[in-house]
Amino acid sequence: MKTQRPISSDDEHRVLQFRPRTSPPPAIHRGSGTVQPLHAPPEPLDLSRYEQPRPEPDDFRHRMLANIAALAFTIALTAIGIWLAVSIADLRRTQDCVLMGRRDCAKITTPVI
Repeated sequence: MKTQRPISSDDEHRVLQFRPRTSPPPAIHRGSGTVQPLHAPPEPLDLSRYEQPRPEPDDFRHRMLANIAALAFTIALTAIGIWLAVSIADLRRTQDCVLMGRRDCAKITTPVI
């Protein structure tokens, strides 16, 4: 049995040689606007270009109180989730014990007189 090979022509396989750019390309005029070349002058590597002037300064005290409130809410939510998971696991354990027919499933505490 012959193996089938795809028919290929020389036009399908070409090696393109890219030369590095030595001078910036000229600006292109389209319609009413001008398209600037891709190469822009180097900008500083900090975030100063994204800063915007603010009408009033930041209230750091309010921000810290909001962060503390958010942290307290997160801790409370985590604690409630852990408590819920433990109580569901305990209830499941007790239910499994009862369904197996055992009699000593629930822990009964007697008051000390």
